[in-house]
Amino acid sequence: MRHKLNLNLFTDYLNGTYSNTVGTNDLSPEMRTFYSDLLIDEAEPNLVHDQFGQKVDIPKNGGKTIQFRKYSQLPKATTPLTEGVTPDGQPLDVTTKEATVDQYGGYIKITDMLDLTAVDNNLVEATKLLGSQAGRTLDTITREVLNGGTNVIRGDGSVSTRATITAAMKLNVATVRKAERALKVMNVPRIGGYYVGIIHPDTEFDLTGDPAWVEANKYTDADHAWISEIGKIGNVRFVESTEAKIFAGAGASGIDIYSTLILGANAYGVTKITGGGLETIVKQLGSAGTADPLNQRASVGWKATKTAERLLEQNMIRVETASSFNSGAN
Repeated sequence: MRHKLNLNLFTDYLNGTYSNTVGTNDLSPEMRTFYSDLLIDEAEPNLVHDQFGQKVDIPKNGGKTIQFRKYSQLPKATTPLTEGVTPDGQPLDVTTKEATVDQYGGYIKITDMLDLTAVDNNLVEATKLLGSQAGRTLDTITREVLNGGTNVIRGDGSVSTRATITAAMKLNVATVRKAERALKVMNVPRIGGYYVGIIHPDTEFDLTGDPAWVEANKYTDADHAWISEIGKIGNVRFVESTEAKIFAGAGASGIDIYSTLILGANAYGVTKITGGGLETIVKQLGSAGTADPLNQRASVGWKATKTAERLLEQNMIRVETASSFNSGAN
């Protein structure tokens, strides 16, 4: 996403004429909104693992526990109705899974000398870098939860342990179709008519040369594609992420093993990031009071509350395979 910068917002900052009143933060509401939106815009493209989960708002003053809901499938209604007799209704079976949010964050210090001598607007550049850090951090938290699932296909399906996956067992169309079949026979609902695969570029390299691969621009447009979507095989649409899980050196002969997640609807839940989960914090020179008596330090940072939870194990499959490459742990 390209950001249109309103330079008028930075006039006082660039001229060095903004107020440094001790203990205050003199950013205008427009400036605070700009930095907040900039950080979130930089973070969101990295949240590949988040985009297919149930989104639950982080409650204000509601403690640290979030509830995700699971709905059980109704049994078949095979008993014939009796004429004139209303049958018993069926209850909606809803169970909840609780998860506890934690806080994460990072910040960059900006000294007065750097501020005076640098050509670029350091707060803007720092905010971009922090947005990327926030997105990758929060995405990894979700990724690790998803990769703890119990529904796994290893290699070509003929091995049962990660350590016995050989270099020849790369991801292929047959394995993708096995995963799709497994979800189908469990009656796992789809997401927008498809299952979703989260794939690493190294694994994608081994898959996309097959004639069964269809590039995303041949069946959808930019307005309807998912973040980082690259193509599909059958009823599985794939999104690419360099953050897809790699188990470094875990396979036979010490090869890296790559995780490709195949997901259906309602497989997992995540906390919603925008609107409360991710906060941008800017401290100007002089805002620290006596802790910074010479007005030498400013900072920009982010803070987020985050959790993720697997809800229905049968609604996701982790496919573990080798690759033509060894990228190492991530």
